[in-house]
Amino acid sequence: MIRLMLAALLTCAAGGGSVLADTPVPIAWKKTVLDTKFRSEGVAIADVNNDGKPDILVGEVWYEAPDWKPHVIHTDKTYDPSVYSESFAVFPVDINKDGWVDEIVIRFPGKPCFWYENPKGAPGPWKEHEIWHSVCNETTIFADLFGTGQKVIVMGWQPKGKEKEGQLAWFAPGADPTKIWEMHAISEPSTPKNEIPGTFRFYHGLGVGDMNGDGRPDVICRHGWWEQPKDAMARQEPWVWHPAGLGEDCSNMIVLDLDGDGKADVVSSSAHRFGIWAHLQRPASPGPATFLKKDLFPKLVSQTHALECADMDGDGVPDLVTGKRWWAHGPKGDAEPNASAMLYWLRGKRLADGLLTFEPLPIDNDSGVGTQFAVGDINKDGRPDVAIANKKGVFVLIQQPASEANEPRKPR
Repeated sequence: MIRLMLAALLTCAAGGGSVLADTPVPIAWKKTVLDTKFRSEGVAIADVNNDGKPDILVGEVWYEAPDWKPHVIHTDKTYDPSVYSESFAVFPVDINKDGWVDEIVIRFPGKPCFWYENPKGAPGPWKEHEIWHSVCNETTIFADLFGTGQKVIVMGWQPKGKEKEGQLAWFAPGADPTKIWEMHAISEPSTPKNEIPGTFRFYHGLGVGDMNGDGRPDVICRHGWWEQPKDAMARQEPWVWHPAGLGEDCSNMIVLDLDGDGKADVVSSSAHRFGIWAHLQRPASPGPATFLKKDLFPKLVSQTHALECADMDGDGVPDLVTGKRWWAHGPKGDAEPNASAMLYWLRGKRLADGLLTFEPLPIDNDSGVGTQFAVGDINKDGRPDVAIANKKGVFVLIQQPASEANEPRKPR
């Protein structure tokens, strides 16, 4: 049974006054505009040139720290912000193990994805290698799925010319990383009469987290989750599917224990409408676990097409970062497309009984998010920062000493 306190706190945080409104603001932010052109809706933080300074990558271009000089990776592309880019997500990793970070680029849904080989300081474009011919689901995950320290790609895909036969899978390079990567099934393949959730070209919602407490991360979509087996890395058969109602179209699905009962809950945010919400896992007695939806912030900001979880203030409690994907479907599409491109961090506070609450605090009002963004220590001061690429441009938001912001705030 859900405690009454949970409902009261979530309602308070969502609109009726903040649980934490009388406490100091712990973070101030400095915004730097790297580019005003629309180049990408995905971004990565990594040291491209091995000079010890984290740089910013946005698909076709990287920006060199600390002055953010742009360098072309493949081609010098820009896009019309009323339409779409060819870079929905960007992930940095040394794929060929040569000591230089390479770049994975997830292109428009349904198209191939590629990795670009770092030329190790040499001039000219980075060499392009195809990973797979099809990427489906508008949220692609790059995560350490097996606890090995090596991240893999988790995504839907479809056979060429067969859009109703998609499959969810994880992908990793084989012995030769320049060849097409190896596909490992998570779901069964779809059939025209049985389309598997999470595999559609424009499906919204995907996440990775331990749903059943066995220590192994599972893979989640809005319609349920796939349980990771013990032999997942060697297994060819699909994982066990657990159907569950986990809400409407969303972006990244974050696994957290919100109510302190030791069970995994799921936090997600609306890709194109309004809302940030949680689905609280209820005990299975008998039968499969069920999930109860609780709104966290029904009207904070629209089109939160990317969501990240990180400890932003160093207090050991998970926080959330999200914001508005401005002009997601152009100037007339979806909910409030022309409203301010807000970027927030949602400060987490764990109460004595284990309940986790959040308070939204603004980072910026003219950047927002894309379809993917990055949290990391850009200036190497020990504090997480935020990198954004979207239809507004390319930005870094750097945490600052916040003494000037630490005046008690009036309750909302």
